[in-house]
Amino acid sequence: MNFLTLFITISVCSIILNANAQSQPQAQSPGNQDVRIVHHQNLNKRILLALIACSALLAGIFIFLLFFFFRRHKKLTISASKSRGTIEAAKREKENLSSVSAKLNYSRMADKQSSIAIFDFQLLEGATNNFSRDNIMGESGSRIVYRARFDEHFKAAVKKADSDADREFENEVSLLSKIRHQNIIKLLGYCIHGESRFLVYEFMESGSLETQLHGPTRGSSLTWYIRLRIAIDVARALEYLHENSNPPVVHRDLKSSNILLDSDFNAKLSDFGLAVASGVQHKNMKMSGTLGYVAPEYISHGKLTDKSDVYAFGVVLLELLTGRKPMENMSSDQYQSLVSWAMPQLTDRSKLPSILDPVIQNTMDLKHLYQVAAVAVLCVQAEPSYRPLITDVLHSLIPLVPLELGGSLRVTEPIGSENFQ
Repeated sequence: MNFLTLFITISVCSIILNANAQSQPQAQSPGNQDVRIVHHQNLNKRILLALIACSALLAGIFIFLLFFFFRRHKKLTISASKSRGTIEAAKREKENLSSVSAKLNYSRMADKQSSIAIFDFQLLEGATNNFSRDNIMGESGSRIVYRARFDEHFKAAVKKADSDADREFENEVSLLSKIRHQNIIKLLGYCIHGESRFLVYEFMESGSLETQLHGPTRGSSLTWYIRLRIAIDVARALEYLHENSNPPVVHRDLKSSNILLDSDFNAKLSDFGLAVASGVQHKNMKMSGTLGYVAPEYISHGKLTDKSDVYAFGVVLLELLTGRKPMENMSSDQYQSLVSWAMPQLTDRSKLPSILDPVIQNTMDLKHLYQVAAVAVLCVQAEPSYRPLITDVLHSLIPLVPLELGGSLRVTEPIGSENFQ
C-alpha cells in the first residue's frame, strides 16, 4: 500500500509541476492574452481531473485492502476454532479408545484420509428406536445389525458386536478406517458404551446376499447377469485385499451373509473382524470361520492363505448358481455340503442345467454357464495350489457380464428382459 501511495503521489506532483511549468509567464504579445487565459483554465481542469482520479484509485485500493484484511481475519478465526474443536475431539477419542485397547492406532485414525466418527450412545438409541426388534436387519449369534435413521437424509446400519470380541472389534475398526474401495463396506464410525461395542456402517438397502437368496423372495430379484455382477464385485474386493492392500489381507470369513447389496444390487464385502495379514504367522490364532465356506486345509492343518478366500468365493459362486445353502440339513444329525453335492454335476454338461436355481434356469447362454461352472470347480479344489488367483477369476468372469453392469460383454437386447437361449 505504501508503494502504491508513493507512486500515485509522485505522478500527481509530476502533473502539477508540469502544469505549473507550462503556466509560467512568457513574453507574449497583448494579442495572446485571451489564449493564455483559456490555456490556464484547461490546465486547472486537467489537474482537478487527475486529483479526482487519484483519489478514487486510492479509495478503491483502501477498500480492497480493508476487505482482504477482514476476510483473512475471519479465516484465521474459523481455522483456530476448528483446531480447538479437533483437539477436543482428539482428547475424547483417546479417552474412548483407551477403554478398548492401546493397539488401535489413534494417530492413523485421526488422519483426514481415514478418520471415522465416534457416535454418542444416546444418538444410536434414538436412531434405532431404542434398538427395537422392528429395526433388526440381521442376526448371527450375539451379533445383531439394526437399521438406524438419524434424519430423513441419513440412514445407517448399526452392528452390536459380541461382548467378548474386543479383538475383532479393534481389528475391524483398524482395517476399515484405512480401506477405501467401491466394493468394500464403508465404516462410518463406532460407539463404546460400557461393555457394549457398536459399529456404524453405510446403509445397504437390499440387505445381504444370504437374505436375497435364501430369504422369503428366494432370489427372485436376482437375474443371471445380476448374479454374475455380484460375483465380480466380490472378486474385485478380494483382489484389492490380496493384491493391492499393504500388507495383503485374508478376509477369512467370506460368506453370503457378509456380502451386502445396495438398491441396485451392487455388492460390498463386509465384516472384517476375523481378517488377518496374509503370509504372517499368527500364534495362538483361534480357528474361525463358517461351516461350508471353510477351506479343507484350514480345517485339517490350520493353514491360512489367500487361497482360503478363493475357496469361500467358489462356494458363494455355487450359491448364486444353484440357490442352495452351503450346508443342507439331510436329517436330524446329518448335513451335506454344497460342494460335495454339486461337484459331480458341475463337471457333467448334461446335468449342469438341471441343478441351477429355477429363477435363472434357461436364461443364459449355455457356453457362459459352462465357463462359470468351470471357474467354480477350480475355486473349490481341495488342493490349494490347484485353485486360481482371485485376479484370474475376475478376468474370467468380466467378459460374461454386460458393459452396463461393469463387464465387457456386448448384448443386443435389454438386460432386464433376458430371453431363453
